[in-house]
Amino acid sequence: MAIFPLILHVQQRTGSAFAVSALIFALWGPVVLASGIAGAIVDRFENRRILIIVSLVQAATVIAMLVGRNSLWSLVPLMTVLGFGVAVSQPTEFALIPAAAGPDTDAAQANGLMETVRSVGFTAGPLVGGALGAAGLLWLALALNALSFVIVAAAGQLLHARRSPQRAADADQPVRARDGFKFLRRERDLKITLTGAVAALALFSMSATAEPFFVTRVLGGGSVAYGLLLSSWTVGMAAGSAGIGNRVGARHLAAGGLVAVVLQGLGITGGALATTVWLALIGFSFGGVAHGVKNVLLRTLIHERAPEALRGRAFAAYNGARNGAELGALVLGGIAVTAVGARSALLVSGLGPASVGATGLLLLIKRRSNGAAHTTNEGSVLHAHIQG
Repeated sequence: MAIFPLILHVQQRTGSAFAVSALIFALWGPVVLASGIAGAIVDRFENRRILIIVSLVQAATVIAMLVGRNSLWSLVPLMTVLGFGVAVSQPTEFALIPAAAGPDTDAAQANGLMETVRSVGFTAGPLVGGALGAAGLLWLALALNALSFVIVAAAGQLLHARRSPQRAADADQPVRARDGFKFLRRERDLKITLTGAVAALALFSMSATAEPFFVTRVLGGGSVAYGLLLSSWTVGMAAGSAGIGNRVGARHLAAGGLVAVVLQGLGITGGALATTVWLALIGFSFGGVAHGVKNVLLRTLIHERAPEALRGRAFAAYNGARNGAELGALVLGGIAVTAVGARSALLVSGLGPASVGATGLLLLIKRRSNGAAHTTNEGSVLHAHIQG
């Protein structure tokens, strides 16, 4: 709700693309650079307490931003504090889900509900924030943002669930920040699936830069059409999270996630080939549904595969890689739009992820086929030995 009008406020006051970039990097940079430290915090301390403390710090930070909103030198360090809070709160929320859902609730159902609610927030936040910014009410957007963090802290206070992370079997083993990255590299299904998802995201997120130029210059739409395009994606995400993502069995999570990456890319491709705004909305809605399904399946896959003691660090590592890809894509998107135009850049951001997802799916199928063949061969040798 507050980020979009705040970025517009800085752009209008400074007229500097560098100032806007500094603000964006201050928010998302810590999510990438501090992901290891954030994961270690989540796997070392009781998670409900972390959620409450971090939310209150974030509320205080936004209030300070409200006071110093006319000074870039105040906003950048405060946005960095806010970004570090995001780096810690996201894996905390993720790691708390199984405890909050309870033993009788399927992890995919819990993640489907969480992703649906998040998608609703992604839809409503920019719309409300944009309206407040257009009305010159940045102070109200920031005040409501601070209030939202207070509400999160209050919800944490009411939460009965607890997650007090346990260390590995060796009691002397330290909780090391790098262990989340090591685990994701070691676990083959996670390695193939998450690497494919992050690589696809580095290309897909170029669409964020290309979309406004595509709508206004290629399709001849205005700000309303652009808003509809963004909303069609997030509404699709909510539908995919609620309706499909929680219906995939544990055995098919990795393959399903990569299929969703392919379909997400094809949705962007369909939107890029459209000749009218309404046709583009169909493609983007389809891509949004696939995006929602992908988010649920990948979150559930990490829940299923990561040991309890490593869950916070594993998700923080993935979160850092994912946000790093998105930051890189902002640069690539600007280069692509300048070099080849908005439609071509949007095609790259669709066809590229579809190709990456298909390649990852083939690697996953090949690995599983080789594993099955190896198991069959071992069984044949054992049977011959028994018969002998």
